[in-house]
Amino acid sequence: MTSCFPDDPIYRGFDAPGRVEANVFDLEVEGRVPPELDGTFFRVAPDPQWPPMLGHDIFFNGDGMVCAFRFKDGRVDFTSRYAQTDKFVAERQARKALYGAYRNPYTDDPSVAGSIRSTANTNVIVHHGLLLALKEDSPPVAMRPDTLETIGNYRFGDKMMSETFTAHPKVDPVSGELIAFGYSAKGVATSDLAYYVIDRHGEVVHEAWFTAPRAASIHDFAVTENYVVFPVGSHEIETERLKAGKPAFVWRPDVEQIYGVLPRRGNAEDMRWFTVPTNGFQGHTINAWDDGHKVYVDMPMLNDNAFWFYPDENGHAPHPSTLKQTMTRWIFDLSSNSVTPQMDIIPAPMGEFPHIDERYATRPYRHAFLAVIDPTAPYDFQRCGPPSVNAFLNGLAHVDMTTGASRRWLPGPTSTVQEPVFAPRSPESPEGDGYVIALVNRLDEMRSDLVVLDAQHIDEGPVATIRLPLRLRNGLHGNWVPSSAMRSPLPA
Repeated sequence: MTSCFPDDPIYRGFDAPGRVEANVFDLEVEGRVPPELDGTFFRVAPDPQWPPMLGHDIFFNGDGMVCAFRFKDGRVDFTSRYAQTDKFVAERQARKALYGAYRNPYTDDPSVAGSIRSTANTNVIVHHGLLLALKEDSPPVAMRPDTLETIGNYRFGDKMMSETFTAHPKVDPVSGELIAFGYSAKGVATSDLAYYVIDRHGEVVHEAWFTAPRAASIHDFAVTENYVVFPVGSHEIETERLKAGKPAFVWRPDVEQIYGVLPRRGNAEDMRWFTVPTNGFQGHTINAWDDGHKVYVDMPMLNDNAFWFYPDENGHAPHPSTLKQTMTRWIFDLSSNSVTPQMDIIPAPMGEFPHIDERYATRPYRHAFLAVIDPTAPYDFQRCGPPSVNAFLNGLAHVDMTTGASRRWLPGPTSTVQEPVFAPRSPESPEGDGYVIALVNRLDEMRSDLVVLDAQHIDEGPVATIRLPLRLRNGLHGNWVPSSAMRSPLPA
C-alpha cells in the first residue's frame, strides 16, 4: 500500500481497519461454554481494504468482513473472510480504491462504471444452504457457510429483478419462507419498491412492485403471519444531490412518518399507507404480529436524526446528547378508516441492535435482547481515549416486552459491546430460555472477547468469555444459526 488511511475518527483506535482474514482454532475460554450450543454465530463488519478514494468516507462504506464463531462440544473455532464482492475484486486487482462516496455511483472511477457496488457489509443470514452477505443497495452475495468462500452475486435463480435487496429480510420460523424487499429497486434514487416471498428452497414464489410516497431510506421492515410493514424513513435520496457530490441522503426534519401495510401475498393495490404527523428516526424493528384486524410492530424510535453524517439541507445534525429514545409499539388498525396508527410506549432502556428468540418471529412474543447505552456507567477516558464515533454501546439488556421490566449487564469502564444474538438452549425450550452471545470490545487491550450469558439471568454476567487474540472492528449485524439449519445441500 502506497498510502495510509486518513487521520479521521472513523479509522482510529478500536475502529482502525483490521484487514485480517484468519483461522483460529479452539479459542481460549474463561468459564464454561454450554455444551448444548451447537451452531455458528455469523456476523459482518465494514472493514475497508483500501484508504478512501476521495480522501474521506463514512463508517458504513467499508468492505464486508464476515466472521464465523463455530460452537461444538463446548469449544469454539473462529474464521474471518472478506466477502469477495465485485468491488472488492476490482480494487484488489488495482491495489487501490476505485469506488467513491457511499451510495453515489457518480463518484466512481470510470473503470468500474455500471458495476454492482455492494460491500456486503451489513448483515449475514443462512437460507436454503447459503450464507447471504447483504447490503441494501445491491443483490445478495452468496458464500459457503462452512468455509466462507464467496460464490458470487445471487438473484435466487435469476428470478429477483430488483437491483437492490434489504439487509434485514425475515425468516418465517414455521414455513421457512424468506420475506424480503428492495428499495430504490429500479436504480439509485428511484421510489420503486420490490417485494419478495422466497420459499425454504430458495424459489421466488411471490413478487410485487409498488411506488413509495417518497424516495427515502427503508432500512428495516416488519413481518407478521399475514402482513408486512414498511417504515419509510426521513432520509431522502435525490439524483441531483448525488451528481453534485453531496451526501447520499439528506434528513428532512419536517416530513411526516409513513408506514405501508401490505398483506404478505398482496400486490400494489392492496397497500395501505399510514402517517404519523410528527417526524422521527425509525430504528430497527424488534418483532411484529397481527390478530387478523390489527398489526403490532415494536421498534425503538428517536426524536431526531441519529446519523450526523447525513445532516439536513443546511448541514445541521443534532448533538447526540439531545436525542431521546422511546421503545414504541405501533398498532395499525386495519378494520378502521384511520390513517394514523396508535402509539404505545414500552418502558425500556435506551438501546438498539435488537434480537429476539427467532422461533417467535412474526408471532406474539415476550423477550427482546438489546445493546444499550447507560450514560451513568463509568468510562475510563485515560485508558481508552475518546469513545468511538461509530458506536458507543456499553451494556447488554434483556427486556420483557410485556411488562417493560429489564435486566442488564455492563462489561466495565474499559469495554463496550456489539450487537447481541440469542441462541435457544434447545429446540424445545420455552421462549427466551437460552443464551445471549455478543462481542465485547476491550478498548484498553485493543482486543475482542466473545461472551456467552444466560439470557434469563443476563445481569449475572458471562457464563463463558471466549478470548480472541485479535481486534474485531465494530460490526453491524449477525445471527445465530444452529447446525441443523446448515445441513441443507448447497445448490449445484
